Amino acid sequence: MTGEVTYDDTARTEVSDAPMRDSPAPEGTPPVDGAGCHSGAEMEKAARMAGQSELLDRYAKDYPQGPHDKPQSMCPAFGSLRVGLRMKRVATVLSGSACCVYGLTFVSHFYGARRSVGYVPFNSETLVTGKLFEDIREAVHELTDPDRFDAVVVTNLCVPTASGVPLRLLPDEINGVRIVGIDVPGFGIPTHAEAKDVLAGAMLNYARREAEAGPVARPEAGTSDRPTIALLGEMFPADPLVIGQLVDGLGLAAGPVVPCREWRELYAALDCGAVAAIHPFYTSAIREFEAAGRTVVGSAPVGHDGTANWLAEIGAAFDVSAERVAQAQNAILPAIKGALSGAPVKGRITLSGYEGSELHVARLLIESGAEVPYVGTACPKTPWSEWDADWLRSRGAVVKFRASLEDDCAAMEGMEPDLAIGTTPVVQKAKELGIPALYFTNLISARPLMGPAGAGSLAQVVNAAIANRGRMDRMRDFFESVGADDTAGIWEGAPNLRPEFRATNLKKLEKQRRAARAQEMI
Repeated sequence: MTGEVTYDDTARTEVSDAPMRDSPAPEGTPPVDGAGCHSGAEMEKAARMAGQSELLDRYAKDYPQGPHDKPQSMCPAFGSLRVGLRMKRVATVLSGSACCVYGLTFVSHFYGARRSVGYVPFNSETLVTGKLFEDIREAVHELTDPDRFDAVVVTNLCVPTASGVPLRLLPDEINGVRIVGIDVPGFGIPTHAEAKDVLAGAMLNYARREAEAGPVARPEAGTSDRPTIALLGEMFPADPLVIGQLVDGLGLAAGPVVPCREWRELYAALDCGAVAAIHPFYTSAIREFEAAGRTVVGSAPVGHDGTANWLAEIGAAFDVSAERVAQAQNAILPAIKGALSGAPVKGRITLSGYEGSELHVARLLIESGAEVPYVGTACPKTPWSEWDADWLRSRGAVVKFRASLEDDCAAMEGMEPDLAIGTTPVVQKAKELGIPALYFTNLISARPLMGPAGAGSLAQVVNAAIANRGRMDRMRDFFESVGADDTAGIWEGAPNLRPEFRATNLKKLEKQRRAARAQEMI
């Protein structure tokens, strides 16, 4: 599909969002737990033996592993689960170990999901004999109601993927309801952010094939009469509106945000003139856009320099004249510069996270006046993040792609910042050291970042946290040595320390090491 999408305006337009029924569970013994993402090498070996080599090879190319063979964030499947649960008229079914499904269901409702999560349990017999796939197919057939759903998403977690449960053999469509089967194993997808791309890419692939086959339903919100820019990556709700204002001066409009909120938005996204890879790690989705003949533009309109560069790149993608691009830049850049100067940030900050917007936030902090010597992101390096990384390096920042928790903690400890922004364990470690810290996901990425609105959005929370240094010092001094080393645990009185036992054990260990070295020399 290299041309425009053709719409069928006679298609049904009503959209309901009724809660789904839980998937029927097969009769039999309770589900059993199996090895998961914590045993990546063994699970990958089993998956390849079960015929999943092609899938794992594609994942290895799309989502290259870092220093670990297992995720260091929450279960990756949470990302794809959240994408599905946010879509209207889309049912979600999980197949995996009971403990995994329980945790994913819990966290999805903790983050505001308002519908049921279907579950097809299994036991050793149904897994080994292949009946689990038959149970999944039966559950899907039971669930497909075209009056309630446009699509059903079936997700294999670690154990079914490693066992080779073939979701690809499910029908593409049942009763007019699309069936989308995906595998999201923790031993193949490094972060939950990239799992969003797994489902987004699968849905775009399905929608692209539909558009190539003939007219498709027009989105409920309609389509723009201007050329549109599809926006790739979840972002603060106000940011797409800001982007729309920024490109208005170029004679363009902001299209749908992928991951989408309803199926028909996928058609409008594919119907764009170019794609803005706001989050640059959506490799699978970008592949689908490129297959549809769409240009992909990296970076984002964040801060003064980023907005100027991004508008120029968008203008080039749409063949907008240099004069008109300059007019659009001159109309917005002074406001951004004013917002940055009006909300200065002073201090040294280390920044890390796994959302994919870490480089954008770091750029914004530097333009606000902060010193940012280290930026770590759990996401991989891609061609669409190069401009951001080069800009940061030119300002003295060390940029670490596929950064591990160990990388982030070492940077924070070694650079002794005034503020550490990072994931939960980084924040915990920083506070133990008396360093003010902020959780990136809830306190930083959940804020507007684009255009003038984003330019001054971080200063208040960041400056307030830096000002808490004295309070952190008092807390650290007050709790010094409590719950650490020999005082860890619960004691009714003072612990009975026996340093001689420790010294004896250390001598035994050293003797074993000497004996091992001597054996190696023989």
